[in-house]
Amino acid sequence: MTVEERLGNLERELARSKRQNLRLAIGGAVVMACVATLLAAWSRPAEVRARSLVLVDESGTERASLLVDKHGPALRLLDKKGNLRAVLAVDKDGPGLDLFDEKDNLGVVLGANMDGAVLALADENGKTAASLVAIKEGSGLRLADKNGNTRAKLATNNMDGSGLDLFDEKGNLRSGLAVGKGGPVLDLFDEDDKVTWKAP
Repeated sequence: MTVEERLGNLERELARSKRQNLRLAIGGAVVMACVATLLAAWSRPAEVRARSLVLVDESGTERASLLVDKHGPALRLLDKKGNLRAVLAVDKDGPGLDLFDEKDNLGVVLGANMDGAVLALADENGKTAASLVAIKEGSGLRLADKNGNTRAKLATNNMDGSGLDLFDEKGNLRSGLAVGKGGPVLDLFDEDDKVTWKAP
């Protein structure tokens, strides 16, 4: 083998080594860049800060919004016509959930605070038809007619016992059944709120 052939072989080997070294250097740089990116992401998580965020559908109609105002944070959900249908919010009294029908009438209210929780259901006219309350002193269920007049109340008191009161269409108490420390009591009343029968 001549000197020229040996030099040619050496140049080819040298060129091949340079290409391999270049590939290794590029691969190492890519790996290091990925590691650096992951470390940066872990040490500084991504964060978006805003007072409100509005989501719209394909026609541009607002369908949801997340906002914070002076009362606290709130999530609002709207139907395809843009009518408000649900609000989940937290204010100084605690969290609350309001649900609306397609006519914008408030149908369901759910809330909780330091005293307890309440659930209220309204009819198609927006009047409270039923409410359920659970507080420190006890719990209660109230049923009302279409005019909003209370027709029945069922309650428990952690100190005195439990009772059921029934009312007429004018809101007058007509009968009361209670069970306390002294035993059961049943009272019947006339329209003038006078006891007409009592047992025992």
